Amino acid sequence: MTNILCLMIVPLVFAILMLLVRNQTAQKVLATVASVLLIGGTLATVFQYYADPTIYYLVRSEWINLVMLGIELVMTGYIISIGIRRKQPLIVIFSVIQTVALVWFELGGSHRSGEMSHHLFIDKLNLMMIAIISIVGSLIIVYSVPYMHKHHHHHPEQPERIQKFLALLFAFLTAMYGIMLSNDLVWIYFFWELTTLCSYLLIRYPDSPEAQTNALRALNLNLLGGVCFILAIVYLGVEFGATELTVILNLVGSAKLIVPATLLAIAGLTKSAQMPFSRWLLGAMVAPTPSSALLHSSTMVKAGVYLLIRISPLLAGNYAGLLVIVLGGVTFLSTSLLAITQSDAKKVLAYSTIANLGLIVVCAGIGSYESLWAAVMLILFHAVSKSLLFLAVGTTEQSLGSRDIEDMHGLVVKAPSLGLVMVIGIAGMFLAPFGMLIAKWAALKAFIDSGNLYVVLLLAYGSAATLMYWTKWLSRLVAVLHHESTFEGKIDTFEWVALFIHAALVVILCITFPIVSSRIVVPYLVDTFAVTPVDIISGGNQVIMLLMLAMIAILPFGLRLFSGMDTKITSVYMSGINRGDNRNFTNSFGGESKVFMSNWYLNRYLGEKVLLMNTIYLTAAFMLVLSAYLIGGNL
Repeated sequence: MTNILCLMIVPLVFAILMLLVRNQTAQKVLATVASVLLIGGTLATVFQYYADPTIYYLVRSEWINLVMLGIELVMTGYIISIGIRRKQPLIVIFSVIQTVALVWFELGGSHRSGEMSHHLFIDKLNLMMIAIISIVGSLIIVYSVPYMHKHHHHHPEQPERIQKFLALLFAFLTAMYGIMLSNDLVWIYFFWELTTLCSYLLIRYPDSPEAQTNALRALNLNLLGGVCFILAIVYLGVEFGATELTVILNLVGSAKLIVPATLLAIAGLTKSAQMPFSRWLLGAMVAPTPSSALLHSSTMVKAGVYLLIRISPLLAGNYAGLLVIVLGGVTFLSTSLLAITQSDAKKVLAYSTIANLGLIVVCAGIGSYESLWAAVMLILFHAVSKSLLFLAVGTTEQSLGSRDIEDMHGLVVKAPSLGLVMVIGIAGMFLAPFGMLIAKWAALKAFIDSGNLYVVLLLAYGSAATLMYWTKWLSRLVAVLHHESTFEGKIDTFEWVALFIHAALVVILCITFPIVSSRIVVPYLVDTFAVTPVDIISGGNQVIMLLMLAMIAILPFGLRLFSGMDTKITSVYMSGINRGDNRNFTNSFGGESKVFMSNWYLNRYLGEKVLLMNTIYLTAAFMLVLSAYLIGGNL
């Protein structure tokens, strides 16, 4: 139990230390020490417990619940003050509802027997999740120190609050450990709300009008999810006298569970930015890139899908599950199409994040052995690959002065090493035999086996859109230019460390995915479904995939060799006198002309004005009607 408590406390300690340190070198030392402690402690915990069955820890401390309640009241007071100052009545209303419900539940009677709860627990799933949080989160924080100092050099108009930014990242890790390791829904709710507050503060960090607006939108939507979460807890406590996940899951089959299942599902959909709640994640891209990598790609949004996977037995085969499946499927298709229309790299990553979360959500809504295997593997591969891409985009933006994909033309020549890690990140998202494609194949098989053929169509068309936008980006990176100077000498060593380790993890996970599956994912599913292990991928397919692993060596090293070749490249004809660089020529009037070639973005047909708001309205109407039917019909 000591390991678990240390994992939750250590980031909080370093958050406080970061507030006291302004020097960049000292911040780098603190970030490095914290990373070593967190990664080492997590790996020690994983190796200590992964071979054991589920372990429950009984915390007999009523005062811990009271301390959490006190902190929750302080956070709520601060959030209410934000709502009043910013003239946001919904923030005030949502906060008051949450506070009244929580105080009544915690102090109101016999339905709450906290000292008998298994507050903390360990199983295969949360071992994997804390490994993701520790390794990816620590690397992002190491990357953040030099990045943020350069960020303020490029943006002198923004008030410099680097200490606060780094402290918030560490506080966020504490909240994520709490969500993953808690068995008591009240504890999960406390850390859930802490991520909401941290997210708000990080999104508003640039202190611009746009950042303020987007941060308030994120706060509004996540507080709505919090209201659903606390109402589900109150219902479970009053109706069943239980708030422990493990106890609730043993009640599967009771018709009364449809109400809390629906409320918890909406909370999970909100946090994972599914339609109709997706705009908060898109707006969050205004924040500095490290916060996008940590909160909105690798961890925070994973809290929502983690909750949905945990409660998937409550969703399987009923209308609450249908709600989740439809919203997740529509989100996957619509945001995949919207990603085609974007040239801003961070917006492409935002839309693709929401899309992949939609696919995970569908898997959780189906709730079968196969679909949950795919969901867990999607979480694992997506977290590492997407974090790598966010960091690579952040470095590219600071080096080029742009994060537009069109400006990344020939990046493998202008910055061979940076281009290499970005290519690995993109390959990890959609090429065989990298893990995302494997997990998508398993998801497709699960959808067919479960009879959800309409979801198969959504996956097929959404995957086609995925192929288009990743191929467009990849083609810009590997375009060959000559007479180009490199800029990699400007990149800090700490940034390189984070980028290269991320890239190595993408490759390692691809090679070791059968081990991860057999040692972590399958044992979790066997415990959940009480069945014998089932091979998701047949032996023949595994042989084919092993043969394809050769691509992992050929792709990056071949690309690096190719980008460094000193080969004469013949200029293309440009209807004039070539200038020798394939980009400029002298036209027939003797003037200089510049060649401009761009990808196809289809804004006229799939742009945000056409697709985004219409999809939000349709999914909102569907959610309201079906959830009203489910909740109103079972109260």
